[in-house]
Amino acid sequence: MAAPAGDPASAAAAARAVEEARALLPASAPAPDYDDDDEDLEERAYEAAEKVIVSISDGPDPADGDGDDDAAFCSSSGSSTPPFSWRKLWLFTGPGFLMSIAFLDPGNLEGDLQAGAVAGDTLLWLLMWATAMGLLVQLLAARLGVATGRHLAELCRDEYPDWARRALWLMAEVAMVGADIQEVIGSAIAIKILSRGYLPLWAGVVITALDCFIFLSLENYGVRKLEAVFAILIATMAVSFAWMFTDTKPNGKDLLIGILVPKLSSRTIRQAVGVVGCVIMPHNVFLHSALVQSRKIDQNKEYQVREALRYYSIESTIALVVSFMINLFVTTVFAKGFYGSKEAGNIGLENAGQYLQEKFGGGFFPILYIWGIGLLAAGQSSTITGTYAGQFIMGGFLNLRLKKWVRALITRSFAIVPTIIVALFFDTSDSALDVLNEWLNVLQSIQIPFALIPLITLVSKEQVMGVFKIGPNTQAVTWTVATLLITINGYLLMDFFSSEIRGPLSGSLLCVAVLIYASFVMYLILRGTELSEKIVKAVHSSFS
Repeated sequence: MAAPAGDPASAAAAARAVEEARALLPASAPAPDYDDDDEDLEERAYEAAEKVIVSISDGPDPADGDGDDDAAFCSSSGSSTPPFSWRKLWLFTGPGFLMSIAFLDPGNLEGDLQAGAVAGDTLLWLLMWATAMGLLVQLLAARLGVATGRHLAELCRDEYPDWARRALWLMAEVAMVGADIQEVIGSAIAIKILSRGYLPLWAGVVITALDCFIFLSLENYGVRKLEAVFAILIATMAVSFAWMFTDTKPNGKDLLIGILVPKLSSRTIRQAVGVVGCVIMPHNVFLHSALVQSRKIDQNKEYQVREALRYYSIESTIALVVSFMINLFVTTVFAKGFYGSKEAGNIGLENAGQYLQEKFGGGFFPILYIWGIGLLAAGQSSTITGTYAGQFIMGGFLNLRLKKWVRALITRSFAIVPTIIVALFFDTSDSALDVLNEWLNVLQSIQIPFALIPLITLVSKEQVMGVFKIGPNTQAVTWTVATLLITINGYLLMDFFSSEIRGPLSGSLLCVAVLIYASFVMYLILRGTELSEKIVKAVHSSFS
């Protein structure tokens, strides 16, 4: 006989049963959907009502999202994944394109134009392979989010001890602010160009901050509406930079050679490092692992997870092919116009439009304004995704249950206040802005291990991923890519600091900082391995 609904003893017994069931789960495993009030205390990337239903069912109620037809097909055919569907690919399309914005932000565009002006078309092959490495990392982030139902920041909160979690959160926030400053400044430069200099840089910063909230408010009308806005912004970039590409008439033969034939010289090594360094944006790894949860997927049904991974892989690949083409357009335009010229070493984001105007003239529509429109679309879209990423990072690491507009306001303030100060200080100097960009690139390069290492560690753990953990071969490839990226960025850092740091005191402080930094990176790599356990035991025994 069932106990009465209001029986306190029954309620207490049920609560104990739920807690016992949870205790049996691995610490990082996704919790089942218990009907329990404690579930509301857990931070989520998306609430259930916000998620897009992606299952296609012929049953009486397609809106229930159970995917009964797909389950029946898998059971009858013995397949672990339902058949491919163009309609489902369309329903899954969105998160990958939002992720691809980080490959097109103003910092990347500046790296493209400088690579083209200094190295010509010779680094296009590196741009292609760097994009491929970026795709691998982003597919791992998507895999983590889909298989666990939680994003990277949430999993880091459970995986690492309190001190390490807070350090990772601080690093992620610093990287976020650095990227955001570049994105907002890029958007403000575009507004200055399109207003013919009437609006100063600081005014562009304020406008960008305000319209970011306007765009983000579209999420209240559904995730797909916000994704449509990003589709328009990406299309604007593609049309603008393709227009510039056709206007400048680059040499097709040089273009193909640049893509297919690897070339690297000592004169272009810094640009090469910049091209690779721009590929991995730490905040973008956190972002993509959260965005994939905008679709309604039951992690307890293996066929649904496999299906989601397949569609997200296709969508992310298409999105990064589009981003590669846009980056290629920018690089080849500046290679055509300025490679081998005396202006090549002086071109930056601030003066690029004016150089283009002087080189290629007006035409039907002045190339200065085409550049300004493309840059504005890049700045606006990356600023919005940056704010989005900041919400996930803060909410995931700190488990903050705040309204989205409150988190957006906090995240925006972290970047807008220093950006306005930067805009007021650097508004009169192109070279000063270039120096600032160099420091911001260094700031983000420092943070790369603190996103990459936890990501690879988590997707390799069976306790976290279950049957979806990556195999030994994939682990070897991903660790190789991570090592390559960290080494390249390490070279960039050494090159930068060797020219900027002078004096014994500064050198000593830098050595101490490097030692602390390297120790934390090694901790993240070795944590949970047999070697780290032996080291801990040895240290413990030496002090006991």
